[in-house]
Amino acid sequence: MSERAQQLADAAKERGIRIAVAESLTCGLLASGLGEGTDTESWFAGGVIAYQTAVKESVLGVRPGIDPCSAECAEQLARGVRGLLDVDVAVATTGVGGPDPQDGHPPGTVFLGWETADGSGHRELALSGSPEEILDQTVERAIALLDELVGD
Repeated sequence: MSERAQQLADAAKERGIRIAVAESLTCGLLASGLGEGTDTESWFAGGVIAYQTAVKESVLGVRPGIDPCSAECAEQLARGVRGLLDVDVAVATTGVGGPDPQDGHPPGTVFLGWETADGSGHRELALSGSPEEILDQTVERAIALLDELVGD
């Protein structure tokens, strides 16, 4: 577990905050990274891997026709998993890992969505590297965002 992920785990456990994730781009890597820590069951409720558009829509309530590589999709994914798993904080990942562009978006175009009881939002990232590097960077950024949200 990374140092940042351990900080997140400690803060979430200390504050009694439950976390969930919705993953498209990262396809389970974020949940796997979060699950490496001790006492994970006390703060990490789980996640939903929604790679296909139909799953995003039917399981997490993403509105049909939304660009899957967009801020709007990322926020709706986070909102959907927060409601589905009844947690305090949710983060979602979506975007293009590469190596090729997809639907007019260059590789490394990534959106992180988040939702808490106080509101929702997103971060747009322009990452570079191989597909593996883009996925690793996305997971690192998502953990950093969760750490910020839990620490606030």
